[in-house]
Parts: sequence; structure tokens; C-alpha cells
Amino acid sequence: MTPIIRDCRRGDEHAASYICLKTGDHGRDSQSFYPDDPDALSRIYVVPYLKFAPELALILEDGEGVCGYALAVFDSHEFFSRYEHEWRPLLCEQFPDPSGDPSGWSHEQNIYHLYHHPDYFCPEPYAEYPSHLHIDFLERVRGQGMGRRMIEQLVDRLRSMGSPGVHLGMSEANDAARGFYLAVGFHELVRHRSAIYMGLKL
Repeated sequence: MTPIIRDCRRGDEHAASYICLKTGDHGRDSQSFYPDDPDALSRIYVVPYLKFAPELALILEDGEGVCGYALAVFDSHEFFSRYEHEWRPLLCEQFPDPSGDPSGWSHEQNIYHLYHHPDYFCPEPYAEYPSHLHIDFLERVRGQGMGRRMIEQLVDRLRSMGSPGVHLGMSEANDAARGFYLAVGFHELVRHRSAIYMGLKL
């Protein structure tokens, strides 16, 4: 079955969270890093997007099931404000901030630390790139042009909503992703900590 792109619907949260886990190590499988809490990453990078911006959530599905997603928000500042006030308090209540020497923390503890100390960085000029997106898909559907198609569909939606531009953040260690984003029209805006931020004017 040729993969299809469709709107996210109720019931997709679990499958999308699994994609996040299987791509959570700079695009590679991170399942072994989160043996006790496989949903740790998706509580930041998937579930809030499905909750707060379902109209900008696309799912990639093939004959084996859900194999990717592309998620966006129209206004990053507004999204992060909702995350801060409506989502993060629940995370902090359920998952204590780890203590002790960070060098001894597990991957899960490092993510819990992010629950308590989020990074809401947005590249400048913000007015030109207020929207943001991210995309993840399994290895079995890579190289088929589906990533480009998903980004094009999200960009079309953001443009129709009046967004002047979109940005994304990615790990400096993910050379393949950087090459992909350059190929679909993004350009580098700034580097912040260990991330590269890229933008696309709409």
C-alpha cells in the first residue's frame, strides 16, 4: 500500500507517540533509552500539538499502520503560553524534577528535567517566522518523497491561515535532517545550544 497522508483523528495519539519514540535519537530508534516510560518524549513533542493544534496535525499511514506525522502551530508564542499554563503543570505534578548529579541521570530523568525547565526559544525575526513545525517518520517510508509532501501540505495550510513564515528546530547531530530541510526550501536562521533553527518564508 502506498503511504497516504491524512488528517489526525481521535485515537492517533498512541501511534504518533510510538513514532516519536522510534525516531527520538536524532531520527533513530530511542526505544532502549526509555524502558520504563516510552511516552516521556511524546508528552513534549506530540501530545500538546494534537491537543492544542489538531487542525495542523497530519498523519502518514501505510499498510502496516501509522508510520509518520507532521505537526505545526500557527503562533509559537501562543502555543508555548498554552503549554506553560495548561499542560506543563500536569507534567510537573506527575513527574518530579530529578535531583543530584545530572551526569548520572537516565534519559527519562533528563526529559523530566525538561518538563520542569522548558526551552521556549524562537528564532528572530519572530514576526517573519511565527509558526513552527516538526516531522518524524519511520525508516520504512523514508526516501519516497512523503516528507516533502507532508511539509508542503502543512505549509499550504499555514499560508492559507495567514502565516508569513515557519521555523523548525533540529539537532546539530542530525545531518540527514538538515540536508532534507535545505532541499525543501528551509535556510538556517541561528544556532542555539545544540540545535539548528531553520526558517521558510511563506
